[in-house]
Amino acid sequence: MTRRTLLIGAGVGAMSVLLASCTPEPQPTPTPTRTPTSAPPTFDGPEPTHTMRSTWSTDPFFRGGASYTPVGAQPSLRAALSEPIEGRVFLAGEATDSDAPGTMRGAIRSGERVANDLRTRAAAGERIAVVGAGLAGAVAAGRLAEAGAKVTVFEARERIGGRIDSRVDEAWPIPVQLGGWMLGVDDTDLRARWEGVDTRLLELTGAEWRSPDGPVDAVGVEPLASALEAAQAQPKDLSVAEALIENGADPEEPGLAALLATVTAASGGDPDALSSWFPPALPPESYAAPSADLAAFVESLLEGLKVSLSSPVALVAYDDTGVSLRLGTGESLSFDRVVITVPLGVLQHGGVEFSPALPFAHRDAIADLGFGAIETIWLRFDETFWDTEAALWHVVDGDSVIRTWFNLQPSTGEPVLVGLVGGEAAEEFAGLGDQEAVVAALVSLTPFMPSDDPS
Repeated sequence: MTRRTLLIGAGVGAMSVLLASCTPEPQPTPTPTRTPTSAPPTFDGPEPTHTMRSTWSTDPFFRGGASYTPVGAQPSLRAALSEPIEGRVFLAGEATDSDAPGTMRGAIRSGERVANDLRTRAAAGERIAVVGAGLAGAVAAGRLAEAGAKVTVFEARERIGGRIDSRVDEAWPIPVQLGGWMLGVDDTDLRARWEGVDTRLLELTGAEWRSPDGPVDAVGVEPLASALEAAQAQPKDLSVAEALIENGADPEEPGLAALLATVTAASGGDPDALSSWFPPALPPESYAAPSADLAAFVESLLEGLKVSLSSPVALVAYDDTGVSLRLGTGESLSFDRVVITVPLGVLQHGGVEFSPALPFAHRDAIADLGFGAIETIWLRFDETFWDTEAALWHVVDGDSVIRTWFNLQPSTGEPVLVGLVGGEAAEEFAGLGDQEAVVAALVSLTPFMPSDDPS
């Protein structure tokens, strides 16, 4: 209730008391006709038979999707974040990787880095805690155990994998992937890793660009690549949006905006927040996607190790003699060293307390790096309603919530669509109820409904 509503209501109430004391009770009058409001957008196609969605943005143990370098920030922040603290506290995770931040590849590299560092410092048999059972934590824990350390892994959730979240359900032709999943053509190392878990890679090729008025010409990455190249010579870092404008392009032009939506869906950062000096990778022309339960890969890394699920770490206390962890249950445990792999979003929200406080360089990196939202929704239908075999769909419509879609029908033989959304739009999408989210996703697919025009 606004202040204006409250005052009007108070005035009406006082007047009613006054009139009731002076005149007979008034006769009821017809309810005035309400001014019609615009109807919410609807979808005229079939309803999905099954749906599944992520909610990383509202997950207290994640707080978003992936890290990105915001305008004005430097990659050196990631190097600062990865520096050991008194030889006792070590941070890993994709946000600490300077070469591939925000990616599964970066998470794996960070786990390898911190394990190699600890191997040179720790004596055989030391007790090492690893906080987080995602890719970074699992890689680090496995390698440290191989080196003879006594490793205990603490995971806040009831499952392992972190942002690798595979859901196996017979209603779907392949495991539903709600987190990190897609590979570009250059992800050769990850392709080899996924093939090692007995999975077939789905090759997703071909793109379709559509607006509510029908198919539109494809938008290449050249305007974006050209703007980013020109931005390297600028005297100061510009946002990606500013770099485009400076180079004569309009980031709000519908086609280019659809391309930027794909960049945001992969990085979590909106064009007005992303650095043009240190931008995320450009969208590849084709993708590959594993068709197996990726949790098996993480499980293989943690095989034989002590993993404590549903065990969030609330406090990390450290000095030059060791580390003490206080769990959310109130239990305290002592270790020689600790590897922290919780997402940057959790650190930014104070989800883990440190005593003493982290060094200024680490706190500065945590505060200045970006951590953006990325959400996914899967829809399965009884049959296809679309008329394209293209695997990647771009929705050229500024009113659509989800503007990047993957069509899995050509690669799986089943009518399954996967929508990706990033940045502020992902945060809004995560805040919707399940039914509202499905409706918003379906409305975004309107351009791919068959046209009623016989021509």
